[in-house]
Amino acid sequence: MRILLTLLVLAVVGVGGWQLLPSRGNKDRAITVGTTDAVTALDPAGAYDAGSWALFSNVFQSLLTFEPGGVEPVPDAAESCAFEGSGLRTYRCTLRSGITFPSGRAMSAEDVKYSFDRVKKIDSDVGPASLLGTLGSVSADDEHTVTFHLSSSDATFPLKVATGAGVIVDKDKYPADALRTDSGVDGTGPYTLTAYTKGREADLEPNRNYRGYLSGTGRPVALRYYADSGKLQRAWKSRQIDVATRTLPPRVLSALNPSDPSQRVTDSDSAETRNLYLNTRPGSPLHDARVRRALAWLVNREQLASTVYEGTVDPLYSLIPTGITGHTTSFFDDYPKPSTQKARELLTEAGVSLPVRFTFGYGVNREASAPEAAELKKQLEASGLFKVDVKGYEWTDFQKRWAAGKMDAWAVGWVADYPDPDTFGAPLVGTGSTMSTGYSNKLVDHLILDSQQFADRSRAAKDFEEIQADVAHDVPLIPLWQRKDYVVSTEDVGGSQYLVDGTGVFRLWRLGWI
Repeated sequence: MRILLTLLVLAVVGVGGWQLLPSRGNKDRAITVGTTDAVTALDPAGAYDAGSWALFSNVFQSLLTFEPGGVEPVPDAAESCAFEGSGLRTYRCTLRSGITFPSGRAMSAEDVKYSFDRVKKIDSDVGPASLLGTLGSVSADDEHTVTFHLSSSDATFPLKVATGAGVIVDKDKYPADALRTDSGVDGTGPYTLTAYTKGREADLEPNRNYRGYLSGTGRPVALRYYADSGKLQRAWKSRQIDVATRTLPPRVLSALNPSDPSQRVTDSDSAETRNLYLNTRPGSPLHDARVRRALAWLVNREQLASTVYEGTVDPLYSLIPTGITGHTTSFFDDYPKPSTQKARELLTEAGVSLPVRFTFGYGVNREASAPEAAELKKQLEASGLFKVDVKGYEWTDFQKRWAAGKMDAWAVGWVADYPDPDTFGAPLVGTGSTMSTGYSNKLVDHLILDSQQFADRSRAAKDFEEIQADVAHDVPLIPLWQRKDYVVSTEDVGGSQYLVDGTGVFRLWRLGWI
């Protein structure tokens, strides 16, 4: 997940006004990490979100992984992987020997085939099957060799293999056609899951049988999940946790004070974006593209970034964020500044009754989500052209609602799956996208497939520029902002910068006491 980023590690940055407690000194205890990113499911076939994939990268293995800050995948459960022949349509991997599941059974090529097949077969509404759209079939050639047969050329397929969509499960422990529903995990990652309570905690112990890219595993880690960023802040302030990541409230982040030497802050550029997704299906009040363009004329990103987020995010004007190959400013080009007049003209042309009334949903796990929704409602209703019914939902319910098309608009953050602009293509605006807007444009689909043919990814930039122009015209989504990643830790914890190193791999094994 996420493109290669430049990290700025501020070893002596603090949060002004917070009372710091002395180091607790017990270096044998687990390092406690707090986050607001919820885990949707422990079964990789049923989760496609940052919180779940952060856990997966520690308890499961994929054939490939990313080095810290890397943009090209390296072998993990695989000894080697490569495209065979010409055309980027056959990808073959040889498994590393000596990898065993918790049951003691050795991992085989059949487990790899089984894992990919079940993701596609189950095709969960909130799962990662859409990420494997170019995967036609998988064959286990022998005990240690697996071959992926692609339906079209896809230079990005190795990147997808290295994500949570490509983690390998024990075929004897996971049903082929249904999600596993207990709280167990049978993976081969650097950690084993020893205890789990949904929405509250996950306790991890180093997996002494791990065999893979890492030379060794880390310390015990206790993950603690908080319902919103305000609760995460309170846990951090009272030192119930040693590390706070994703996400502290904007008012806290904006108050970072470099004069406090008693805590550490990692601040890194990020490809995380947030968009307002729009239901384009027939019957939705936003079905007509002219209505969606009218919305695009009314959104004031600068106001949103400066007030709700206190300058901790940057306004975003396109599908692909700044710093990613192919980034443009297509929404700024088409909608350079808010204009009620332009919006009214489009709605008059569409022949709709005013004000246009629609529902707007958001997830309640972040403190800024409700103020963000309120600000957008205020901006849209100030024109007199729209009436917005806003409601917040618990994260899992929220995912199911947008997947089922039960909302007209919804705001969601997107953390890139892998370091390539392709991650902003099919999952967000391709036919059958993960965001379930109902949007389908044959030209966009063609450009997405065409872009995947280039092993030299810079050659795909023109395709992505055209995709962004089409999206700005059709408006299945409205880009809102791009953020930075922050991790705050106590002064006696090192390695927290590797939790946000730009690859999307949540490297808990790099944490340690200083």
